[in-house]
Formats: sequence, C-alpha cells, structure tokens
Amino acid sequence: MTTEIGRLLTAMLTPFKADGSVDYLGAEKLAALLVADGSDGVLVSGTTGESPALSDDEKIELIKVIKKAIPGKSVVAGTGSNDTHHSVKLSERAMKVGADALLAVVPYYNKPPQEGMYQHFKAISEVGPTIMYNIQGRTAINMTAATTLRCAQLPGIIGVKEASGDLDQIGLVCAGKPETFRVWSGDDSWTLPVLAVGGYGVICVVSHIAGRSMAKLIEAFVAGDHDTAREIHQGLLPVIKSLMTTAANPVPIKSALNALGFNAGPFRLPLVALTDEQLKSVMKTIGDAGGFISFAKAGVKVA
Repeated sequence: MTTEIGRLLTAMLTPFKADGSVDYLGAEKLAALLVADGSDGVLVSGTTGESPALSDDEKIELIKVIKKAIPGKSVVAGTGSNDTHHSVKLSERAMKVGADALLAVVPYYNKPPQEGMYQHFKAISEVGPTIMYNIQGRTAINMTAATTLRCAQLPGIIGVKEASGDLDQIGLVCAGKPETFRVWSGDDSWTLPVLAVGGYGVICVVSHIAGRSMAKLIEAFVAGDHDTAREIHQGLLPVIKSLMTTAANPVPIKSALNALGFNAGPFRLPLVALTDEQLKSVMKTIGDAGGFISFAKAGVKVA
C-alpha cells in the first residue's frame, strides 16, 4: 500500500476547556497552526493528545473536526490499545469519519509475544493503512526488527513509528524493509540519526513550536545539505531534551503552549501542569533557542 501522509507529522496535543471537556474549536485552531508552520499533517489522539484519558466518542469527534480544519493535509488517528477487538472497532469508526491512516501502539501491559503483536497489527491493518508504534518505554515490551519486517509484508501496514531507542534495530528495519514501507522516528532527538540510517521522517512533539525548523531539517537532509540538518538538530536538541525530561510528555509541551499564548487548557488527571519552577526552566530553554522556534511566526491567529 502506498498511502503518502508526509515526512513531518505533529503528534498533536488535545486542548481542553476549563471544565475539562474537549475544546474542539481549539483543536481546529491548533491543527491549522501546525500545518501552516510546516507539518504535513497531524496525529490525533496519540500519547501527546492524552489518549488514555479520552473516550472513543471524543477521539472520533476530534478526527472529524480536524479533518475539516486542515483540508488536503494528513490526519492520522491513534486507535491502538492492548485490546485487539477494541482497536479494530475504533479503527473502523476512525476510517469512516475520514482518517487517512491509523497509528497503533504495540499492546501495552499484557506483554504479548511477537506472534501476538503480528496478529494484532494484521487485524488492524485490514481496516485501513496502519502505522505501527514501537515504544518499549511505555509498553514494557519491544517489537523486534524481525517482527517489524514481517508485519511490513502485510498490504495494510505502511510504516512504523520507531521509539525503541535502539539505532541498530532501526537500521536493520530500514535495511530490510520493502521500498514503500516508511520508518518515522518516534523520538524528536533521533530524527537526524534515523534519517541517516534510512528513515523517512518523524512523528514529532517539538514541531508544536518549531515546525519550520523540523521541516527544514528533513528537507536539508534529503537534499544532501547535512551541515544545515546538523545545525538545526543541534540548535533544537536542548529544547527537545527539556520537553522530554522535565516531566512526562505531554506535560511540558502543553504547559509551554499555554505560556506562549495558545490556550491549550488544563490536563486530565492523572496528568498535572508543570510547577512554576519547571515551567520557568522550560521557557528559558525555548527562549535560548531563538530563531529555531517558529511558534510566533506561523501566521495563524491563536488568540
């Protein structure tokens, strides 16, 4: 399957109103801002979107409104869980309301064997174009290169979001994959290394505030301008590390967007906002990044 959804996708956060309900209008505005700032599309209801705290109905409504807000751009729906039947049913609903592709995480907590992972992704991929998501730090189990490549032979599997933290494994996947199978980095700071071993792009968090820079990094690498790609990588690295180590994603990026003037709202428990001291540290790092940050240059009114 040759579904093309782009090299730079932002794993979009979910705005909430003060009462904790989903701010669908805010989600439309944010999606428009992100694609105006360089993203080829967005991932809706991923980890950054607080997916564990969203209902299925909320996830479906988000896909509907965001699809209308960014016509011609890709909308990938996070529909994975550790229950294959539930994932399939949610995927069917997502495709019916216009999702361009599905993102399904390796089943978490129940720690399936590699064969179970294969059967899980096979079932979901029969619903629509599917990107697998390998992130052992959240699922407690790694999908091996061999299993990834086995899944890559399935017609409905279009790629993998790789956040295993193992560049050798990612390199083996890139070396053995079919030509049309895409490998996206699942760690912002690994974008350039993953591109260097044959990856395609990134499903990104820092692109909430640095979309133009991340797009330029990818474009520069593809064009063979490795000096520019490296400069951007090094310039954004402190910001990326701050967003990923100050607290669990999406707490830092959502807190930062609120501080920058976009009303992303509160979190749903058990997540809570950064402390004042943590936020001050994150915002200083963002400020120090200077021209690599393009949030205020996107040309989209966010007030």
